[in-house]
This record gives sequence, C-alpha cells and structure tokens, in this order.
Amino acid sequence: MKSFFIALQFLSRIQLVKQTVWTNEDFGRAVLFFPLVGWIIGILLAVIYAGCSYIFEEPYRSLLVVLSWFFITGGLHADGFMDTADGVFSGRSRERMLEILKDSCVGANGVMAFFVLASLKICFLAHCSADMALAALTGIPAAARFGTLISIFQFPYARAQGLGKAFRQYAPTYTLKGAFILALLPAIYGGFLYIFLLGAAMLTALLVNHWLTNVLGGVTGDTYGAVLEGCELILLGLTCILSMASVHIGGFSL
Repeated sequence: MKSFFIALQFLSRIQLVKQTVWTNEDFGRAVLFFPLVGWIIGILLAVIYAGCSYIFEEPYRSLLVVLSWFFITGGLHADGFMDTADGVFSGRSRERMLEILKDSCVGANGVMAFFVLASLKICFLAHCSADMALAALTGIPAAARFGTLISIFQFPYARAQGLGKAFRQYAPTYTLKGAFILALLPAIYGGFLYIFLLGAAMLTALLVNHWLTNVLGGVTGDTYGAVLEGCELILLGLTCILSMASVHIGGFSL
C-alpha cells in the first residue's frame, strides 16, 4: 500500500498518508500504480462534471472541470508541458534545450503552449455529449498515465541522473504488465470507448516520445508530463469528434 500512497501523493494533491521523504526505490515501486491513480482522478472529475451539470451550462461546466483537473494534479504535468515547449521550440542546440527544460522559469513558448492546452481541453469537453464526457473523464487520466509508463520504459533517458531514471531503474520487472492490467479497470464503465482511448494513448505516447527522442536525444521528467498532457488533450479531441459524429460504440452515443 505504501507504493500506492506514494504514487497518489506524487501525481495528485490527494494525501491519504502524508510522507515527505521518498527514496528512489520508493518511486520505482510506485510507478505500477500510476494508471490506478489516474482512474481515481478520473472518477473525481466525472463526479465534478455531474455535479456541475445541475448548476452550470456550457462552457462554464467544462471550464470548472478543466480547472479542477489542473488543481487535482497540482499542475505537475502542465509544468512539464510548458518546460518542454520552451525547450523544444527554442531553436537552440540539443544541449541548450535540455538546460532550458531544467530552468524553473517559464518562457513565452511555455505560456502559449499552456493557453492552447487549456483552451482546447475546455472546447473539446464542452462539445461532448454528457454520456460521452462522463465516460471519457473517467478513463482518460488512467490511459494517459499508462502512456507515461511507455515513456519511462520504452525510451532512453536524456540525462545521466534524474527522477525519471530512478523510475525505470527501481521499478519491478512486472511493472509494465501489472500497470496495463490496472489501466484496463476504467473499461468497467467506459466499455469499448475506453479501450479505443487506451489504444490511442499508447500510440500517441509512442509517436510523441519518438519525436522527442530525435530532438533531445532521449526523454526527461518534463517530457513525461508533456506527453501525458498531450495524450489527455488528444483523447479528449477524439472523444469530441466521435461524439459529434454520433457513432455508437460500446453502448455510448459517440
């Protein structure tokens, strides 16, 4: 249970057990539970969406849900998204890009990237049917966090040291398989729609990480967050497209 609580506290503001000192071994064992934490975040978002439906109309409902999304995660992944945008779009050398990623200051590229990210999330969610939105919100955070495991285990780390390297070095050998099983849990509610979104998250993670590896020579903790946010955005976009097209999958009107 300790590993689950570490994953929950690291990936969100939820602290069931307060812990301030973590070892690299603790982080490595916690990776297994990333999709499960994503599912918990998704359930909270679905509850917020359903509650807002009684009070607010669109786009205010979607605005509040997306704001809650960033609040629950503490902006951790959004920070990585902004840092990655600052680095890869800087037009500098690979070494300088990696230095920019480590810089705590946010530049113009990062600000613009976050504006686009938040705006599109709100727009995509606002144009989903209620059933589709609930199914997507429940599952997308879990699918995107399984995409993070693809980032960790399938691509080289760009630096000699870093938290991301500890994830890979100290994670149990069964982590990827076990996490995939946990990543399937949201299908209980999302059905075939969620299976489709999980596959899309895996493909997105592979393609974006491949591009980032070509640009940076590997991946970093910041790019983990960037890929996660990118996966969530793309999955919301796909849900929006399917919802507007009124295609029926898994009992949901897409």
